Amino acid sequence: MQLYNTLSAEERAQLIDEAGKQRLTLSFYAYAKITDPKKFRDELFIAWNALDALGRIYVAHEGINAQMSIPAENLEKFRETLEGYDFMKGIRLNEAVEHDDHSFLKLTIKVRNKIVADGLNDETFDVTNKGIHLKAKEFNNLLEDPNTIVVDFRNHYESEVGHFEGAITPDVETFRESLPIINEQLQDFKEDKNLLMYCTGGIRCEKASAYFKNQGFKNVYQLEGGIIEYTRQIKEENIESKFIGKNFVFDHRLGERITDDIVSQCHQCGKPCDNHTNCANDGCHLLFIQCDDCKAAMENCCSTKCLDIIHLPLSEQLKLRRGKDVGNKVFRKGKSDSLLFKNSGDLPKKPLAKAEREAVHRKIKVKKTLLGKAEHYYTKSKIAQFLMENNELSIGDKVLISGPTTGEQELIITELFANGNPCETAGVGDQITFELPFRIRLSDKLYKVLPVD
Repeated sequence: MQLYNTLSAEERAQLIDEAGKQRLTLSFYAYAKITDPKKFRDELFIAWNALDALGRIYVAHEGINAQMSIPAENLEKFRETLEGYDFMKGIRLNEAVEHDDHSFLKLTIKVRNKIVADGLNDETFDVTNKGIHLKAKEFNNLLEDPNTIVVDFRNHYESEVGHFEGAITPDVETFRESLPIINEQLQDFKEDKNLLMYCTGGIRCEKASAYFKNQGFKNVYQLEGGIIEYTRQIKEENIESKFIGKNFVFDHRLGERITDDIVSQCHQCGKPCDNHTNCANDGCHLLFIQCDDCKAAMENCCSTKCLDIIHLPLSEQLKLRRGKDVGNKVFRKGKSDSLLFKNSGDLPKKPLAKAEREAVHRKIKVKKTLLGKAEHYYTKSKIAQFLMENNELSIGDKVLISGPTTGEQELIITELFANGNPCETAGVGDQITFELPFRIRLSDKLYKVLPVD
């Protein structure tokens, strides 16, 4: 019986594009006592794989933590798979602000010791004695109380691009680091202050609120459903957003815009910017903030050293990486001496700029038809290669290149080569090349933009 992925991310992305069906990005969690996490994991994989559900899910003796993408048409059937377990009956599914068909491209369900790495000994306190859950309006009201201290329980690279006004934003890389630091900082406020906490989807606050109540804090509150649910409520109820900027998310989008405010800088030039990227050097893979100008000049790299490396032959790159934790084995989170404008833990009190309205909704909405898929990118000459699978492409056509890392980029074809020869028009089966000012990946798709009727 199949209990693992059989398709690569590139193959899955192609199937999603060909299906042309809307997918929903959602997340949920539940604390519960699971006797056999391995058996539970296998049951979920069988049920969800049959529904074309994708995502990153952790299960443990203490519960489940899931971020997923499912076909919209399968939502009710997906809910039914959850209802089969008593502890997930009626569970809230936090839907993303901006759905993306490629948010997840594999179904990965892993058994872990904990569903969130908090570093806590759960036997030393009552994990069910949690803080008071607040909805968006209640949260906003308590924020206005001068007797309130609001704390961001996310990491530095998350809070840097977006946070609640006046929040304490610890300069930490992991959730487990933040707990003792915050406890130490707030020792003098246990009795008389409101401790108001939030995180992305609520799961970190579930454990943190119980921990801080055990530490002697009297008035502990948490944002129900985290920033994701807060955003849904303020939109539905037309409530003012006290959150400014972007909400960092853990899929290829790396962020959902909540307000037009830009509260962070490009780590390379200092320009107001809040777009995360991963260094194109697979031996680095550093997560950092990079503006479009630096992205083009540095070819998605965090430093000139990494820029030089990606221009080496692949065999030379592999030699440099040999024996090191690289690529998908390490996720470095935005701290490097080469990043001159990284302001970890020292965040501006006011927005640095406003996002352009066109950039707020980053997914380009156009009428398009699929032409083919990426095969290669020649970094030294900045030439992209695609295999034509459908339709025709001619000089003067507008195209859209889309992929999990590339995002969505439009351009006009001014020069075209088919099978190594210059041409005016290329057709099905042709291997085409043309210049591009940005690097592409093998998961990228090439579309022709069609005129709107």
